Amino acid sequence: MAGPKRPQDRVALKDVKSGFAGSMDKEFGKAAEAKKRVPVEGGKYDIGHGDVVIAAITSCTNTSNPNVMIGAGLLARKAAAKGLTAKPWVKTSLAPGSQVVGEYLENSGLQKDLDKLGFNLVGYGCTTCIGNSGPLPPENSKAINDGDLVAAAVLSGNRNFEGRVNADVRANYLASPPLVVAYAIAGSMNIDLAKEPVGTDTKGKDVYLKDIWPTNKEIGTFVAKNVTKKLFAKKYSDVFKGDANWRKISVKGGLTYDWDDRSTYVQNPPYFEGMKKAPKPLEDIVGARVIALLGDSITTDHISPAGSIKQDSPAGEYLRDHQVRPIDFNQYGTRRGNHQVMMRGTFANIRIKNQMVPGVEGGVTIHYPDKQQMSMYDAAMKYKAEQVPLVIFGGKEYGTGSSRDWAAKGTVLLGIRAVITESFERIHRSNLIGMGVVPLNFEPGTSWKSLGLKGDEKVTIRGLEGDLKPRQKLTAEITFADGTVKQVPLLCRIDTLDELDYFKSGGILQYVLRQLAG
Repeated sequence: MAGPKRPQDRVALKDVKSGFAGSMDKEFGKAAEAKKRVPVEGGKYDIGHGDVVIAAITSCTNTSNPNVMIGAGLLARKAAAKGLTAKPWVKTSLAPGSQVVGEYLENSGLQKDLDKLGFNLVGYGCTTCIGNSGPLPPENSKAINDGDLVAAAVLSGNRNFEGRVNADVRANYLASPPLVVAYAIAGSMNIDLAKEPVGTDTKGKDVYLKDIWPTNKEIGTFVAKNVTKKLFAKKYSDVFKGDANWRKISVKGGLTYDWDDRSTYVQNPPYFEGMKKAPKPLEDIVGARVIALLGDSITTDHISPAGSIKQDSPAGEYLRDHQVRPIDFNQYGTRRGNHQVMMRGTFANIRIKNQMVPGVEGGVTIHYPDKQQMSMYDAAMKYKAEQVPLVIFGGKEYGTGSSRDWAAKGTVLLGIRAVITESFERIHRSNLIGMGVVPLNFEPGTSWKSLGLKGDEKVTIRGLEGDLKPRQKLTAEITFADGTVKQVPLLCRIDTLDELDYFKSGGILQYVLRQLAG
């Protein structure tokens, strides 16, 4: 498995229980209240730290593997035969990535067994792992929030970053489909499924995971009988035809796209506004303000979340102002054609922690010099009106996770000219350059914390002007609130001559357009 916050944090099944206990101490600071339980209004149960409130077999990563999908169905069959069910506080779902999966589960009879444990077919495609599972039952959500509980989700996808799955869930684990079913039955991360019972049968006898885990032979027999070439050929024969609703959509022809200013899904982006035939000479970044001080392992999900849009967020306010009902907000992933939504969603992850605002989660910052707390978007627009450039400071592994282009697009649209960190994830570093944002690294042993930054400083980056070279040494001139100035050496992480060409052109889009224009 992997969790509770990053897919690379792998953990053996036998270590999940102890690993979660460690996270309660180090990650969440709640070791002293590990056994806390909160009654659920109107329910015959309570909820505590580590309880699994979402168990989802999701579309990506695993549903293309018939062995684990059949395995999940067989585990459900064996569990149901012993009278085991999912715990009442667990929201269960099954969303395959292909109709073929739904077909062979139905044909084999295993879907009925999954249904008995609550793993009903809810649709095909992205759901829980991108934040589209919908809300938890109100009474469960209230108990979690009233008790400030660290609730858990177990899903079979490949991403478990903070704030991605559900706003009420803080510990997210990745597992195989059979283990997702097993954890729905167990209902808690505080159980060692390697040696503790997953539940009790109708006679009160303990049932262990080994008692319901299917053998390779059992799985192979079902796969051979039910997963056939003919099934795939049938389902994919008219896959691009679509249903009646898809076919009745009218499409305008033409060589270029006809922009609709009324659309809240697709808008003409501003990347080429004010662009000249020849790029402007590079200039130093002078008098920039800090918009965020961020820690280690800031993911592209932190920078540009792909899940649900909150009503009170800048993106939600924009959609409401354009007469979009909250039920029709959809999510950031479907609004990627509208920069107005996406730039408002940049750094809007509900779990991001800007250390300029200690103790507060979410996309907020402090605007200087007036010291007003506001959303990152509102502050960025205020700085833009004041013609003040922006910089961000981060820690190690900045930009890890999905190679999400909007994490770089949103950054530049907010007016952020430079990102200064201890290290970058490779693809995000490249994407920043592609959008005209300069990635910079501290020297080893230096960090924004070691420099004592608070976010009220002014930053000037020297060395960009003139004959900039790949991996050139630059200098950050940091002016503190008391007037003292510190010179900080930086490494420019424009690593290649091609990247330098993109950066000098203002970004890769501008570079390509100039190449096409001759």
